[in-house]
Amino acid sequence: MVDSDFLVRPGHSLKAKDLVADSTGPWKDKDHARKASEKNLEQLNELQRALYAEAKHAVLVVLQGMDTSGKDGTIRHVFSGVNPQGCSVSSFKAPSADELAHDYLWRVHARTPERGTIAIFNRSHYESVLIERVHELVPKKVWSRRYEHINNFEKLLSDEGTTILKFFLNISKDEQKKRLEERLTDPESEWKHDPNDMNERKLWDDYHAAYRDAVEKCSTEYAPWYVIPSDHKWFRNWAIGDIIVRAIAELKPKFPKAKTE
Repeated sequence: MVDSDFLVRPGHSLKAKDLVADSTGPWKDKDHARKASEKNLEQLNELQRALYAEAKHAVLVVLQGMDTSGKDGTIRHVFSGVNPQGCSVSSFKAPSADELAHDYLWRVHARTPERGTIAIFNRSHYESVLIERVHELVPKKVWSRRYEHINNFEKLLSDEGTTILKFFLNISKDEQKKRLEERLTDPESEWKHDPNDMNERKLWDDYHAAYRDAVEKCSTEYAPWYVIPSDHKWFRNWAIGDIIVRAIAELKPKFPKAKTE
């Protein structure tokens, strides 16, 4: 577990200071953080090459957040320098009929990383205690027992050699409004506009209550949650990249020696 100002320590409750969305940490602005961000990209590239060659450990990165919090942008930036051969991205949207015929973790387990690789979840198994809770797709007696399921599932992955890093991309309601409006004027983002986004925005408080429970109940030593201030995209990218780099560095991946026989 990588220590960080944004780490939700197991067994601790979130405080107001933990949910500040516009922090820039040690940096004055984007230019001030530029060198550190570029260094993270370089280090992640080097570490991933060794991780892939050694094929001893796996890394699972979970990205969760409200609409427009920047899950796609984080993936584009933080993982821009890694070899796609050793990295996968899965986006968990509405389950298919086949997926609904199985338990809710079935589709997730199939996409966890094999040893030597990094898997990125753009949304994840936590949707089952977020959107299904907020929209009452399942009764409380069902979603409330899933926190234990999730913790046990993540413990299994950890015990089998997977490093799990979970990030809640925390944006303010005002910043979300700004980004939703920008989607209507930016030709490169317009395709993301969904009329239903404003209806989801009305459920802001319900979603935040669900996120708070998920983070508090499921931040563990083996699968910690980090609440990342995400109003500033550049800071979000630096913070997540920094934690991932330090976590993989702790694994000390090494290139194997050549086989002699």
